[in-house]
Amino acid sequence: MPHIAIDNGLPGISGLLALRPDTAAPLGQLADALLRAPAPMSRGERELVAAYVSHLNGTRFCTGAHGAFAAAQLDEGDDVVKAVLADPATAPLTDRMRALLRIAAEVQGRVGPVSHEAVAAARAAGAGDTEIHDTVLIAAAFCMYNRYVDGLATDLPEDPGYYAEGAKRIVGSGYGRGN
Repeated sequence: MPHIAIDNGLPGISGLLALRPDTAAPLGQLADALLRAPAPMSRGERELVAAYVSHLNGTRFCTGAHGAFAAAQLDEGDDVVKAVLADPATAPLTDRMRALLRIAAEVQGRVGPVSHEAVAAARAAGAGDTEIHDTVLIAAAFCMYNRYVDGLATDLPEDPGYYAEGAKRIVGSGYGRGN
């Protein structure tokens, strides 16, 4: 049961954003900038980082949502998302993506610099400064989003198709509408 009254019937961050449009706007703009703006990493790869960090944080709503958003935008779809959440070391990923997920896990795990080894591995696998930067910022932002969702004990969706429907909206329109 949520810690605050969320009377709009929406689960997870969706309910919080609808409750507070004033904070929804900048949070949506940040998500759009991180996950949808032109960047060296594909939208699906960036959503995969968000889903992975959410999984590490144990935030079921964000794991389900961003896992669906990643699956909708990756050629490998739901199979690669499930494999990454089970074990990125054995998931069918490029070395570059595996190294970037290692960086994301370090950001999620503690406050402090990412290890030199993780950055060197990402560079050796072909990641540039922008990809390393974006991975760190996505991981840090999703620690915040996850704490927002779980800190207020938001509800999970009752409809198993909720995340797939959300993926259609996000892939088509983005986050700026407070989704």
